[in-house]
Formats: sequence, structure tokens, C-alpha cells
Amino acid sequence: FLVHLRSAMAPPPKKAPVKGKVVTKKKATAKFNIDCTTAETDSILDVADFEKYLKERIKVDGKAGNLGDKVAVSKDKGKIVVTAESAFSKRYLKYLSKKYLKKHQMRDFLRVVSTNKATYELKYYNIQENDDDAGDD
Repeated sequence: FLVHLRSAMAPPPKKAPVKGKVVTKKKATAKFNIDCTTAETDSILDVADFEKYLKERIKVDGKAGNLGDKVAVSKDKGKIVVTAESAFSKRYLKYLSKKYLKKHQMRDFLRVVSTNKATYELKYYNIQENDDDAGDD
């Protein structure tokens, strides 16, 4: 009975494509920033070295250092700009940034914080020392 009912239902008519209009697919480009100005002004971090690290470590199609035309890493004063034409995760940049900080023993002083939708910033940890608890005995 169901087979007979399905065959009786005709598929909806397909609309003819509109002639004269060319549909172009827009390339989804993602642009992310890593703001290193605070660490650079204190001369803790070398932005050129960090940029080089990212160029070597970012994986495209499963291979590190295979940026090609899909991913561009550039330096703009104290900021690093990563522009990707393919699917690219902002979280992946945070992962690589933390890995770089750990490699250079800066992970104890700096943290990677998202300031807006497309930007990460390297900030110092807020450490308040309590002088009240110092040994007065």
C-alpha cells in the first residue's frame, strides 16, 4: 500500500534556472589578529620570531609549513595578522600561541585572551602580592 502511495505522488516540478544571472561563490576569508604589543614593548617577545614560528607550524591540508595561497601570515608593528581563504579555526591560533609561549618559557607570565571575535591578545597574568602575610614574627 505505501509503495503504491509513494509512486502516485509526483515530485514537485523543478524550476528552470534564471538565464542571464551568473552566480559566483564568494570565498570565505577569515582574518585573525594576535596582538603582542604589551609583550613586545617590554622586550619579552620577538614578534618576527613568533611570525616565523606560525608560518612553520600552521597546518594546511595536514602538512605543516604548507601555507601556499590559502593562508597568509604577516606582521604589522606589534600585531600578527593571519588571513585564510579556506576553513580556519581561531582556536587553532590560540593553541599555537600557547605552544610558542611554553617553548620559550613565557607561559608562566603571559596568557592568550580573546578580546573580540577576530582578535587574541597576549596579556600578563594579574598577580597581586599580599605584604600583610609576610613573616612579621
